[in-house]
Amino acid sequence: MSAPEPRRETSSELVQALYSELKQVASRERWRLGNAPTLQTTALISETFLKLHKVEGWNDREHFLRAAAVAMRQVLVDAARERFALKRGGGMVPDTMSAAERVAAESDDQILHVDEALARLAEMDGRLAEVVECRFFAGYSEAETAQALQVSERTVRRDWIKAKAWLAVELDPG
Repeated sequence: MSAPEPRRETSSELVQALYSELKQVASRERWRLGNAPTLQTTALISETFLKLHKVEGWNDREHFLRAAAVAMRQVLVDAARERFALKRGGGMVPDTMSAAERVAAESDDQILHVDEALARLAEMDGRLAEVVECRFFAGYSEAETAQALQVSERTVRRDWIKAKAWLAVELDPG
């Protein structure tokens, strides 16, 4: 007789257990992006949950945290695309942008460019792309990224240096 398979936690259970951690990550991410008019912290967590709630069970908390980083990336990129499209006006006469709107446009533009570059990086080296998702889009620390990806902090540091160097070249306008 084989041992029963361990019970997998649901998204609702994990969000409830990790809510304060997710809130810190989302809040940190919003401030890192200049607190531009991206989603509010609670809205970012809610949108992330909506992307993850359909999953019946997770292998472990690390699996959930990795998926949360990817979901936050998708939520932020979708919101940036939507705002970017609205700013382009669809035939409306442009008005001068306020300083806050310029910051938001730069943040949206940055998010979209990093997302496109990240898709190219994922084709070359999936783990480097996962490190960027965790560090840039989810705002995880090296330790949190190491836990989510189940690698050492030293590996995360090395991968982060490589990924930042590659992204610097990819995102260089000149």
